[in-house]
Amino acid sequence: MKIIQGLNNLWRHARAREAGCALTIGNFDGVHRGHQAMLALLLNEARHRGVPSCALTFEPHPRDFFAARHHKPELAPARIATLRDKLHELRACGVQQCVILPFDEALASLSAPDFIEQVLVQALGVTYVLVGDDFRFGAQRQGDYAMLDAAGSRWGFDVARMMSYEVHGMRVSSSAVRQALAAGRMDEAAALLGRPYGITGHVVHGRKLGRRLGASGPQADDGFRTLNLRFSHWKPAASGIFAVQVHGLDPDPQAAPLPGVANLGVRPSLDPNDVNGGRVLLETHCLLWPQRVRRALAHAPTPGEAYGRIIRVELLHKLHDELKYDSLDALTQGIAKDCADARAWLAAHTRLFDGEPAAASSHAAVRRQTTRDRI
Repeated sequence: MKIIQGLNNLWRHARAREAGCALTIGNFDGVHRGHQAMLALLLNEARHRGVPSCALTFEPHPRDFFAARHHKPELAPARIATLRDKLHELRACGVQQCVILPFDEALASLSAPDFIEQVLVQALGVTYVLVGDDFRFGAQRQGDYAMLDAAGSRWGFDVARMMSYEVHGMRVSSSAVRQALAAGRMDEAAALLGRPYGITGHVVHGRKLGRRLGASGPQADDGFRTLNLRFSHWKPAASGIFAVQVHGLDPDPQAAPLPGVANLGVRPSLDPNDVNGGRVLLETHCLLWPQRVRRALAHAPTPGEAYGRIIRVELLHKLHDELKYDSLDALTQGIAKDCADARAWLAAHTRLFDGEPAAASSHAAVRRQTTRDRI
């Protein structure tokens, strides 16, 4: 999938403009089943018209921009997916091009007619535009489907609208996914997304506290070592402690994911001035650490470590919200209980422990993310 960031770069792609495209526009947070149905329709139209399929999206989310402008952070929506995950899912749906426009003061003040002329017609050369039933655009949200349809007649492109997509009588939307994640209803979120909810990223350095916790107990080899991923938005849609499965470290791409337990949030029991600057982290401790994974990582730049690797962690079941512990001993006991609870849930609901020793300790697994590493 070709990724074009910003209008200036879009203008440089003259060949793409001359070829035209079939376009859909949206934030695509989560790329849920409603988005997937719309993208399938877009790809079909693009194929029939002989033009590339293209998704136009924004970063940051427009509501993030207005929340910051009005100094009202509560107006910012919780973020389902990072930009990396959004681009990965768009690519998985078969989209050929993705244009990312920075939502800034200039774009926020662009009138709806100017957006049509400057972005859709002049920059993209659209031949077909597909939008959702509640689509609004332009300064003060003045543009709607009727305006876009009239502009299509004037400028020579077709416009179509897709109505709401429902699963079991429930309208699929990013808002519905956020609500399910906030409530810890991971099965409902998975039904809306069409896949388990997951987060992908590079493994980064932390305080390395986990490997020292419980080092005198059953975790003596590794303590509670964690694989740390940064969540790039300050307000994740999900938070708390989860039973998870991890993809990405096993040398066998067909191997089952590894079971684990993870904390998504701000780690209230630790110093907010830690090495990750108080940012939101997904910290995952794998409950199995197979020898084949250990052998593979023995040849890593930092032998035995996964730093810099790209993994995907899928959050399957929420155990509880984040807790603040008064001491490292209490934290160690809490983590040990979370490990036991996650192991029990995963053993009852998955096959991740099949053929593995009951008391094994560990890290992570998943297919390698294919979205560009620079995102």
